[in-house]
Amino acid sequence: MSGTEGAVGGAAERADALERAFGALDDPANPLGADALLAADAAGTVLPEAERVLDTFGLNAEFVPADVGGRLERMDDLGRLLRPVFRRDASLGFGHGLNCFFAAAPVWTAGNPRQRLHAARLLLTGRRIAVARHEVAHGNDFVRDEFTARIVPGGLVVDGSKSAIANASRATGLVVFARTGETARGRSHTVLLLDRDELPAGRVTHLGRRTTTGMRSTEFGGLAISDCPVPASTVLGEIGDGYELSLRSSLLIRGLIPSIVLAGADTALRTVARFAVRSRTDGRSSLDVRHVRDVLTGGFLDLLVIDCLALVATRALHLLPRQMSAYAAAAAYLAPKLVAESMDEMSSVLGEETFAQDGAYGMFQKQRRDLPVTSLGHAGSAGRQVSILPQLPYFARHAWFADPEPPPSLFRPDEALPPLDLSQLVLLGDGDPLAATLVACTDLLEAARPPHGEGGPALHFLVRVLTGELGDLKKAFENVAEGDRAALASPRSFGLADRYTLVLAAAACLGVWRGQRSAPAGGANAFLAAPAWVTAVLYRLVGRLGLPLPDRPHGQERLVLDEVVARLHNRRSYDLYASRLP
Repeated sequence: MSGTEGAVGGAAERADALERAFGALDDPANPLGADALLAADAAGTVLPEAERVLDTFGLNAEFVPADVGGRLERMDDLGRLLRPVFRRDASLGFGHGLNCFFAAAPVWTAGNPRQRLHAARLLLTGRRIAVARHEVAHGNDFVRDEFTARIVPGGLVVDGSKSAIANASRATGLVVFARTGETARGRSHTVLLLDRDELPAGRVTHLGRRTTTGMRSTEFGGLAISDCPVPASTVLGEIGDGYELSLRSSLLIRGLIPSIVLAGADTALRTVARFAVRSRTDGRSSLDVRHVRDVLTGGFLDLLVIDCLALVATRALHLLPRQMSAYAAAAAYLAPKLVAESMDEMSSVLGEETFAQDGAYGMFQKQRRDLPVTSLGHAGSAGRQVSILPQLPYFARHAWFADPEPPPSLFRPDEALPPLDLSQLVLLGDGDPLAATLVACTDLLEAARPPHGEGGPALHFLVRVLTGELGDLKKAFENVAEGDRAALASPRSFGLADRYTLVLAAAACLGVWRGQRSAPAGGANAFLAAPAWVTAVLYRLVGRLGLPLPDRPHGQERLVLDEVVARLHNRRSYDLYASRLP
């Protein structure tokens, strides 16, 4: 099925419909369940039945903006819609669909009307678009080869090869980052939108498939293009725009990374929780062990942190287009890091079952293998820190403790958003309103009656400590000159940028908590409106920062553990939405 007729209703209804179409992951009789997915993963193939589900649903339409015929109107909705797929199989989610969005992001960002319509037509008729990116400074030989484009009268001539292109043999459209210059800083690459059906015959050669440790069912293949003439109309933006266009496109892409790693970690946590609650022959369970309880609670709290960041990063594209670049980078940097650490902790609960390739616990190992590929590993992590650092001296001098708070709708997923306007996005933010949320919450708790308000003294203490950390960051960066590359590239600055992401995460969680507390009657999630989870989240974040901690909030952590177990038994997702699972 093509176009937008495959799904109806809002994002929540479409996500629920996709969950139902896939069926229960833990049902051995389900042809799209864990057993079938693990077998396909072992064989390095994608289940044809699973791809048919996505084709019938019309997943490609979710990646196409509404103004050119698709269903994409809100970026937070897109993140939510990806979760039913990535909960099951990252190879399916990335190879079948999300890579098409990553590839098309430069078209949506800089394409002219004809180019945008061409890309939309490809996706809405069920075809794929692949992207061949430029050389990555922190990459390895797997991603370092590249294409070149020689400018000639009327167009360009493309040469070169890439050995790691997702969907290399299956994509009709190609978005190619090609080197067109050597000298001008930042102007060395140009982006081309190519349609393989329109290229001269015999100029594109397949170089074969490369194997990967994670996402083993995704086709990462090579392409060589030899002396291929293309018209000037294939250029996205202008000649030499490649580097800037890559950065601008990343503002769209980065906000989705938390959702896809969260979805995989949701399945991992569910697998471990199911292991922990099973009854043993002596009538006890693993939940009787303090370490197991801590791991389950900590894993769930990390997923809530990630989802708060995902919410802020995607909704800020609509609400704070001139300030969101740091939030998207922080979310994409911190989410994979938290999940990787959490999954290491969860493996200690599973023990030898961590290495299971199939059976009841096989999905844990699969999700653990897939995570580094879905989050783009070290290259992605370093790039996200690098994009945060230049903004911090400006924030320290002009924004922190001075900016107003963001609009409350930033933290409320049920509220409407203005249309996405990609022309308003900027690479370097002119303010940091999210940090202002942290400062405002400190003032709120200081002025509360009774003292400390609903959250109690522990929450008050934690918020005050985090506000002090923001003050220390201000002192560290306010004397760094903007553009001082040596100072910003130091190990100390990278460490401070890491701490800044944790402060932002705390502010995002406080914003979501406050948003639920003030939601209209019947519109709030009772668990999220209560202070237990946000107090436990901040305790965990402050502990990561190595800052002073209050007495451990055991009673509140028990409420969080009860939520973990309840969501397991009630088949609800481990995120802000608590979506019903089949």
